[in-house]
Amino acid sequence: MREIIRFAWGISSLGDFVVAMSEKGLVALEFSSMHAAMEDALRIRFPEAELERSEDDPASDCGLPLDLRGTSYEVQVWMMLREIRAGQTTSYGALAAKLGSRDPREVTAAIANNPIAVIVPCHRVIKKDGSISGYRWGVRRKRALLAREQHGVER
Repeated sequence: MREIIRFAWGISSLGDFVVAMSEKGLVALEFSSMHAAMEDALRIRFPEAELERSEDDPASDCGLPLDLRGTSYEVQVWMMLREIRAGQTTSYGALAAKLGSRDPREVTAAIANNPIAVIVPCHRVIKKDGSISGYRWGVRRKRALLAREQHGVER
């Protein structure tokens, strides 16, 4: 029997997003306004799974179980990201040092592959000089997320 991954589209103040869940938990939460392209990307990412689209609004409960799928290094980085509290930031170099690596590019690559926006808060990682660098879902969203968290504003 094929694995079933259910997905649904939602709308937030940061734009359209898709949420995808396996039996184990959340496998993706990504921003995109290109629905067909994102659905194709899900099919490519999970080629052995049957994708089922739900018309229900996705749950906003951050207590959802996660089904993180990546290399062991990526998962380790993503779990570290979950330890960064809202309103706080860290640098790529600081994360690399915690992992025993001297090359922040390894951390940057793992962060770039994060499939679960906001809940795995890669937006909380900034450059050593405090400036905001790239974000898979756009620097505008990263700035907005950081500003909201620093001012205690919710969605």
